[in-house]
Amino acid sequence: MKSRLPHTVNLSILFTELPLLERPAAAKAAGFDAVEFWWPYATAVPTDAEADAFVRAVRAAGVRLTGLNFFAGDMPGGDRGLVSWPGRTAEFRDNIDVTVAIGEQLGCRSFNALYGNRVDGAAPAEQDDLAVENLALAAKAAERVGGTILLEPVSGAPAYPLRTAADAIAVIDRVAGESGSRNLRLLADLYHLSVNGDDVAGAIATHADRIGHVQIADAPGRGAPGTGRLDLDGLLLRLQATGYAGWVGLEYKPEGPSADSFDWLPRERRGSDGHA
Repeated sequence: MKSRLPHTVNLSILFTELPLLERPAAAKAAGFDAVEFWWPYATAVPTDAEADAFVRAVRAAGVRLTGLNFFAGDMPGGDRGLVSWPGRTAEFRDNIDVTVAIGEQLGCRSFNALYGNRVDGAAPAEQDDLAVENLALAAKAAERVGGTILLEPVSGAPAYPLRTAADAIAVIDRVAGESGSRNLRLLADLYHLSVNGDDVAGAIATHADRIGHVQIADAPGRGAPGTGRLDLDGLLLRLQATGYAGWVGLEYKPEGPSADSFDWLPRERRGSDGHA
């Protein structure tokens, strides 16, 4: 049995063999009508021309933008977000309004704020205090467009402190307690949670009402579903049974051309089928 949850394609990990602005159309040609992105620029604040070109590419492809990350630094170089990075607070805060504005134009209401690695010269408590301030600011900005801030446990980055669903929920609860923000949710990446040793089924059962978005890849390897040992079908059915009806982001590394990596998902199941 398969879940009925709608799929969205992460175009910062799939279709990367194509230039950025060609990827939305490629996803559409592969049968999808929803896409998501990490931050698509090398800097926190793109030029107006860059932002406009991105918006046009998504619109012209006829796909919906379902998720967008805030600027997270040099991801290939190992950065994993600026939310808790004292030396880069201005960059993150400058990025907030730009990210939300792009989302507003494209109907995207989910914004992923990567927490950031522990950095030399800053005490963990100092970083955590800063993160609470920055997440509250991001939540306030997103609230203006009916948006949600997502907080994600991540694997493969030893200095990244949020490893389990409970780690992220604790931060979300602290932000809510100190700022009153209620529009923060857990981004449950089932691959990251599994690799980090979290009890994924238990996390779903415990935090179902706190999950704002789901992403998948198989484990080990972060390949397409069916290439590893993670029971993704079973976990997605568990999510569906809890009442989760949101998007499932495909965030895996294809073994060859991205367009050839979707054999596991029949074409008739790739569209959103009117998902709101």
